[in-house]
Amino acid sequence: MAVYTIEIKETFEVPRSKVFALFADHHRFGKLLGAPVKRIKDSDQADPNGIGSVRKIGIGPVGLKETVLNFEPDSLIEYTITSMSPIRNHIGRILFEDTPEGHTRIHYTISFEDIVPFTGKVVSTALEQGIRRGIKRVPELA
Repeated sequence: MAVYTIEIKETFEVPRSKVFALFADHHRFGKLLGAPVKRIKDSDQADPNGIGSVRKIGIGPVGLKETVLNFEPDSLIEYTITSMSPIRNHIGRILFEDTPEGHTRIHYTISFEDIVPFTGKVVSTALEQGIRRGIKRVPELA
């Protein structure tokens, strides 16, 4: 079984609070990725998208459930897949930082292991391409 890691670093001329809000809101995050995303369980925190919230990505029975594990406003979002999936030990981590110029830098990492040999590379490539394509839209969506 192989471990796959995707790492994306981008800087935007958009305030950090706006970039964080885009990634934190499950519905808007779906628009960013170009996939249907729906929050199916609210967090007990002040923000309904916070720790313990669950989002479903996909349509009908074809979809993944992701649960937010860590949520620090304007700083950090961590999540994991909590439904049946072709991958395991998945963790997504998005770190938000200010640059000296007052821009926002994100450091987005995803790591997982494949269950079926050789599927991880396909999943990793598709996921990374989708996220990179979506992230280019941050300035217009934030």
